Amino acid sequence: MTTSEATRVSTLEDEFATATDPFRRELLAHCYRMLGSTHDAEDLVQETLLRAWRAFDRFDERKATMRTWLHRIATNACLTALDHRSRRVLPSGLGGPSHDVGEWPLQRRPEIDWIEPLPQAVYAPTESDPAAIVASRNSVRLAFIAALQTLPPRQRAVLLLRDVLAWSAAEVAEALDTSTAAVNSTLQRARAELKDGTPAEDDVVEPEDLLSRDLVDRYVTLLETADVAGLEQLLRDDAILEMPPIPNWYVGADAIVTFIARIFAVRGAFRVRRIEANGQPAAAVYARADDGSYCAHSIQVFTVTSTGIAKVVVFQDPTLFEGFGLQPTA
Repeated sequence: MTTSEATRVSTLEDEFATATDPFRRELLAHCYRMLGSTHDAEDLVQETLLRAWRAFDRFDERKATMRTWLHRIATNACLTALDHRSRRVLPSGLGGPSHDVGEWPLQRRPEIDWIEPLPQAVYAPTESDPAAIVASRNSVRLAFIAALQTLPPRQRAVLLLRDVLAWSAAEVAEALDTSTAAVNSTLQRARAELKDGTPAEDDVVEPEDLLSRDLVDRYVTLLETADVAGLEQLLRDDAILEMPPIPNWYVGADAIVTFIARIFAVRGAFRVRRIEANGQPAAAVYARADDGSYCAHSIQVFTVTSTGIAKVVVFQDPTLFEGFGLQPTA
């Protein structure tokens, strides 16, 4: 390669980085919604940028904005990837709740493709508009992500492009190489299935709300002091506990605190750090090891309502801590 050719490539690379870098966060969020996995989403963002780089010299801003062009590439990359992957789930997506709280030990099922939490830092929108921030949170809440994974991939893509990214039916049809009529039909089916499968969260409290902060702060303190009775007071009577990769899940404050009491008996107290995931309050939990140190145990994501904590999803995967910028020990 001559000096002039090298200079041209370097200049083109700089132009590409300048043009695409502002969209990395939203591309990651989009791929996460499609795939339900932070790790898979990161891989697909890289695949998207690779495809975009190869076609960058043919990009025509008169036909599409950079944002639209990148999301079109990302959507099709995700659809290709989903051809070879099982859908990701939470335990509640596999069957009914467990009724035997005394079952022990619980069996882990790492072979199942579980939904993963999304760290706040990697997707948080840079807009200062409160409405945009709330909309972004709503589009990555765990309940919404879990419901999305029940849709066929193409329905998932159409719904996200139309209802989350607010594309027109014509834009979606062009991106997916189909007709506007087909897009409208697919969207109608996707909305109907999503409505039937998405739990109501009308009463969800935003993470920065004083009630939300107070409830989660109290939960963290009680978890660190192994206070079972105190934890029960924070949970709604119909609260849900899920713990991937364990398929067992429990409904009801009584069942949950009975289970937590067993965990305290085995583990003792925990050390906890407040974080945020999926636009929801969350906590990084460290469990005491035999040598007295505290090691990464789980990322816990809370659904908080005005009447208490409605759901806790405990992702028992220490490898998730790195994605949250957390140390493996505390």
